[in-house]
Amino acid sequence: MLRTGASRLALKTIPTPAARVAPIFRVTPTASQWTTQFSSIASKRPQISQISQLKPIQAAVLRRALSEERKQAEAKYAKEEIKPTPETVSSTSSIHPFNGEVGGEPPHQDVDMSAGIKQDLSTIKDTFNLSDVPRQAYYIGLAGVLPYLATSLSTVVCAYEINHAVAGYGYLMSAQTATHLLHILEPLQVGYGAVILSFLGAIHWGLEFAGYGGHHGYSRYAIGVVAPAIAWPTVLMPAEYALITQFMAFTLLYYADTRATNRGWTPPWYAIYRFVLTFIVGGSIVVSLIGRGEVTDEVGRMPGAVDRMKALGGTEGQEAMAKEEAGIRAQHELEGKDKGKDEGKDEGKDEGKDKGDEKDSSEESD
Repeated sequence: MLRTGASRLALKTIPTPAARVAPIFRVTPTASQWTTQFSSIASKRPQISQISQLKPIQAAVLRRALSEERKQAEAKYAKEEIKPTPETVSSTSSIHPFNGEVGGEPPHQDVDMSAGIKQDLSTIKDTFNLSDVPRQAYYIGLAGVLPYLATSLSTVVCAYEINHAVAGYGYLMSAQTATHLLHILEPLQVGYGAVILSFLGAIHWGLEFAGYGGHHGYSRYAIGVVAPAIAWPTVLMPAEYALITQFMAFTLLYYADTRATNRGWTPPWYAIYRFVLTFIVGGSIVVSLIGRGEVTDEVGRMPGAVDRMKALGGTEGQEAMAKEEAGIRAQHELEGKDKGKDEGKDEGKDEGKDKGDEKDSSEESD
């Protein structure tokens, strides 16, 4: 058969179905080829699109569906009315900044000037939130700090009366009465503070006995021992030093209670409960110290327990006691002598009356 160029050209014009030649060797990449332990390049490798993996008929149907969706969206957008916004149109509105967004600057947000104050108030509210504290403990605890408040306010009132007294008399009481009342308030406030500190330390003994949060032995018992060991020596101190020592003791005990709460040794509400009560007591002590500081030069210090012990001990104390006893005896002797003289006078008067009566009776008989 003769082969000419015309026959070959005619054969080329006949359309033939396009057939994809399948590769002889199909290599399926393993998982180890797609992952690497040293970089993230495997996740950035080019992947075959899903539409190219479909058959020709499926791809045509998918393209037709996508085009229909686009047509529906265009029909929807065609019905929408474009609202004019001339305020956004300017000479630079169509410019896309290098580090900005398209369409101009974002709207300016007003700064809330009171945001910081609101946050502080919220913090204070959360700090003094006692909603989880049992009502009985809440009421009894607040009642327990009332004596501290009363003594502190009384100290301030007495100091004010002493400083503003005119000719020895103030608005409510005289300066002498205010001084005497101030000396009475000193042991009351110091003694009550020692009692409260001992009570707060004893709470940990009760929690250890009950086994709340487990049994911790000496580490928990130590809190109940150290608190009264610091509190009761303040009774022998001068008022100012005693109040300062008790203020530090209340602060350290609050720190110990907070750590105990964080460790689960106390109920969760105990830390905030102790904070509120310690805040009131500490403020009362500070007010008392300020009030006493105003009259330090005008009011003498009342003799404390240590002064009385010093006065009783030693040769000077014994001599003072001997002089005091001698004075008391001399006073009793004088009182006895005066009483004897009075009795002698009374007896003389009685005898004179009797003699007069006898004379009168004899004269009548004559």
